Amino acid sequence: MFCSGEGDISGKLCRGKVVENASVEVVYWKHWGETMTTREEALQYGMTFPDVYQDMPFHDMNWVLVRCCRNKKAFLWTYEYEGSMRINIKVDPAWRDFWRQTYDAVIPGYHQNKEHWNTVILDGTIPDEDIRRMIAESYDLVAGGKRKAKGGKRQDALL
Repeated sequence: MFCSGEGDISGKLCRGKVVENASVEVVYWKHWGETMTTREEALQYGMTFPDVYQDMPFHDMNWVLVRCCRNKKAFLWTYEYEGSMRINIKVDPAWRDFWRQTYDAVIPGYHQNKEHWNTVILDGTIPDEDIRRMIAESYDLVAGGKRKAKGGKRQDALL
């Protein structure tokens, strides 16, 4: 299936569409320069990690989490608050203040341990690459060990 409407495979990246080329399947995330701003984009990226699942532990459609199957710990929380889409991600305390000082849209974790969690407001001010990196690091912290994408390739190869 080829992208339609939002881009093509001849130079521009497609917005979250799957493009099949012969036996190779590639996920093209977005047009260059765009940033992650929706719950769907965050969840789609979170679900690329191995052995994960989505959960709504509060039976509230506003709170959707991505958890590791092995230990059932969440590494990505998604929710809307004060009119903006937000994600909570686990963070190494050594990097916590770096992210908070670099971007105004990164604040201490909402309803979570402020030392180990950051909230990222998906307002378009943080480059996609950095949001994906924060989510990947959260996965590493919660899952333990280095990550590999489904199919055995390192997750970094998809970034």
